[in-house]
Amino acid sequence: MIIVLKPGSGEAEIEHVLERISAMGLQAHLSRGEHRTIIGVIGEEDRLRVAPLSAIPGVEQVLPILKPFKLASREFHRENSVVNVASVAIGGGALAMIAGPCAVEGEELLVEIASQIRAAGANILRGGAFKPRTSPYSFQGLGEDGLKILRAVGDRFQLPVVTEVMDPRQVELVVRYADMLQIGARNMQNFNLLNEVGQARKPVLLKRGMSATVKDLLMSAEYVLASGNPSVVLCERGVRSFEDSTRNMLDLSCVPNVQGQSHLPIIVDPSHATGRPDLIPAMARAAVAAGADGVHVEVHSRPEHALSDGAQALLPNQYAELMTQLKRLAELMGRTIAAGRGGCV
Repeated sequence: MIIVLKPGSGEAEIEHVLERISAMGLQAHLSRGEHRTIIGVIGEEDRLRVAPLSAIPGVEQVLPILKPFKLASREFHRENSVVNVASVAIGGGALAMIAGPCAVEGEELLVEIASQIRAAGANILRGGAFKPRTSPYSFQGLGEDGLKILRAVGDRFQLPVVTEVMDPRQVELVVRYADMLQIGARNMQNFNLLNEVGQARKPVLLKRGMSATVKDLLMSAEYVLASGNPSVVLCERGVRSFEDSTRNMLDLSCVPNVQGQSHLPIIVDPSHATGRPDLIPAMARAAVAAGADGVHVEVHSRPEHALSDGAQALLPNQYAELMTQLKRLAELMGRTIAAGRGGCV
């Protein structure tokens, strides 16, 4: 349920409404917009329907929300949310250009890749230190050593860093090094992990599961939001289909679909969606044209030697050419690509 407060409501009136909600055993989330202050109420709405909340001083309107994702809904927050990852804004017309290798394989190689994507215009560096792999015999990542390398290289090139966390027990460690925590497709419905990153207060990049609906994705975001973390960026990365000429099927309709229902920023990952470097540029351009708040691309300078997903990575010169195209497209659409200036941990 949404409680809309009257313009000019004072702190005492707001606090009184919050106290009433708490007394009913419900959870309140305060959102201060440019023109309105609203309170989202989480819990059994039947309790609120019999309470005369509209009679409380300062309350203008009480609105039920039919969607199961309350905090992620556009009814709760009508303006587009902007998530700040260190100095880089995502949403509200600001585009995130996330690039880097699938996995951190060593400092020298990551320096080589980061220097080239930075020059091309990327504003966030990605690289996995913990890798969820289909086979237990595949490369699983360098762990904390990989995190240290990622942090050092990000600082060197003044790029905030994002990396995946796979287990609630890893969150405390990853938070020490990363500016943004990624929840991968396989963990989108790992609710214990979602609760944990929700309490970590670091921006979260939440990838859509391989068989997840848009509603499933937004419900997973709701877990993070309900745990107290408002900084969630969604990511469309392809879903399973019968088509076998690509790794997954990129659902670009997800972008405007999400934006119609939610205030959260959404970016697109054409690397995992297609699994084919020849398709990545076209799908990246299509993503920006569809209104995505950024593009997430895997880049590797020596893909034939990559320890993970080398076959779907762009070469640095290919990424530079793509970035030239995306900058022009962004300018045409009145959007901006901010330069990265490093992060803080």
